[in-house]
Amino acid sequence: MTNPAKVKVKKNSEFLRVMRQMSKNKAAMLGMAILVVEVILAILAPYIIPYDYTAMDMTACFATPSAQHFFGCDDMGRDIFSRVLYGARFSLTSGIAAVAIALVIGMAIGAVAGFFGGWVDNIVMRLLDVIQAIPGMVMMVVISAVLGPGFVNTIIAMAFGSIPGMARMLRAQMLKVRDNEYIEAAVSINCSKLRIVMNHLIPNCMSPMIVQATMGVAQTITLAAGLSFIGLGVQPPTPEWGAMLAAARQFIRQAPHLVIFPGLAIAITVLSLNLMGDGLRDALDPKLKV
Repeated sequence: MTNPAKVKVKKNSEFLRVMRQMSKNKAAMLGMAILVVEVILAILAPYIIPYDYTAMDMTACFATPSAQHFFGCDDMGRDIFSRVLYGARFSLTSGIAAVAIALVIGMAIGAVAGFFGGWVDNIVMRLLDVIQAIPGMVMMVVISAVLGPGFVNTIIAMAFGSIPGMARMLRAQMLKVRDNEYIEAAVSINCSKLRIVMNHLIPNCMSPMIVQATMGVAQTITLAAGLSFIGLGVQPPTPEWGAMLAAARQFIRQAPHLVIFPGLAIAITVLSLNLMGDGLRDALDPKLKV
């Protein structure tokens, strides 16, 4: 009988191995550090922003960056630094939530297709083909238009568009491992199909899914900004980065700082997630295990 303490040590050692491997990648650690700082700032935003993100000061309209307003003010005299900082809550949450929903549903679909195969796999894959035949951005625009603009509806639209990719990746990984000896051993001792999938197949397919999810958060943050930019995502006065860009685009010549700082926030966040995703991919590569 397996000792639970030994299993726990083994899991911890695997986590520590991945972290040690990542620590050798300076770019990945930089990306992780930036992301951790952003998350902390987003959580503490209500307590550290210097001004209320909705407070308007008409005497400070289009104010340039200064000691009083670090990032300047927008066309309504609202402090851009406070809005960018608070907007991290909406942008990061939308990206993480959409990927989490897509990951759970996609893994369920991919597990069914990959484990059972045959006609079940064919039906699932053909349905995913139909969904993926529609360009992702077009599908998200249609879903957002049908559901209406808003924070929750934006998350639903982005999650739906990401499900096929997650499902296909897990299916591909399961096709590689379902014929391994330990799966045959589990079948031979009459393990239930659910137990085989949950305890044996999915844990051994998680490495690429983790990398895909990390990269997916960066992509969904960009897509959320795009939906907000065209008016189908988060709506003003909510300080989401894409919505801030949309509101500021008409003043790009008059006051470029209105566009620069929300744009930099998106770029830095996406870059940090991509750096961390690259590091995770290398750290989880079994060929690089030491």
